[in-house]
Amino acid sequence: MKIIEVKGDTFCIDTGRTYLPFYKINSNEIIMLDSGLEKGERQGIEKLLEENNLKIRAIICTHAHVDHIGNNTYFKNKYSCIIAMPTYEAMLCSSIVNLKGYYSMLSLTEIREQFGHMVCETDVMISHSQSFVEVCGIKFDIFHTPGHSAAHICITTPDEVCYLGDALVSYETMSGAKLPYAYIVSEDLKSKHKLYDLKCSKYIVAHKGIYHDITELIGANIEFYKAIALKVYEVIEDGMTMDHIRSAVTKNFNLRINTMARYGLIERLLRPYVEYLSEIGSISLQIEDGVIKYSKY
Repeated sequence: MKIIEVKGDTFCIDTGRTYLPFYKINSNEIIMLDSGLEKGERQGIEKLLEENNLKIRAIICTHAHVDHIGNNTYFKNKYSCIIAMPTYEAMLCSSIVNLKGYYSMLSLTEIREQFGHMVCETDVMISHSQSFVEVCGIKFDIFHTPGHSAAHICITTPDEVCYLGDALVSYETMSGAKLPYAYIVSEDLKSKHKLYDLKCSKYIVAHKGIYHDITELIGANIEFYKAIALKVYEVIEDGMTMDHIRSAVTKNFNLRINTMARYGLIERLLRPYVEYLSEIGSISLQIEDGVIKYSKY
């Protein structure tokens, strides 16, 4: 792992898998934007901070996914730092029971064992109408981009560096992603279009890039997600159930399902694309003998 200078007091930690930005309040205090993954990242992040004599005063989170808030509670306990997050995202990760709303395929016991570390107490709630949040006396602009998650936000530091979180993915990620996640594909595409309105000096993508201009990247992302939806459409045959579609996508996309957690993950990845195809009128659904079946128009 290493620290990358971005601009002014804005830096980011390259974990090897993600970019986690932070803003320096002074020589040894920082505000992190997301806290990263527990497994495979926590030790490296902690070591890097200690080596550079940096202490976390606050964490502002883009959304409540495990690779973005996995260290919230750990760092809050260690540094007594403030956590800020969009209101809905904060409620999602406020308890094991609420996490069940996202990890619906898993039992409470499985969620507690695998994702219990995601549960955290949020100190500052960011509403859907807020255009900025002030943390530790420093103002960060907020740009709302729902779609990847229900209340995903982008965060701009005082250096005019915008952290896009998962609102976009990098070219490198697009080259290897088989079934990229969007909670609601249609809303995610709308938010990607909204990003054309952003005017910042630099942009950081969590997975994984730093850009001066994102105009071409936005277009590439939109086409990429639409192409994935088309690939899903192409495997659907008339009268398929969701299980049949999942089986066909698993085979055609060369995915692997060998645990309940993996089964639930593929379910969360796939269903939004099927819903999107229904929304845009590419497929229809009907109930036959109590079973939902999908067909092409």
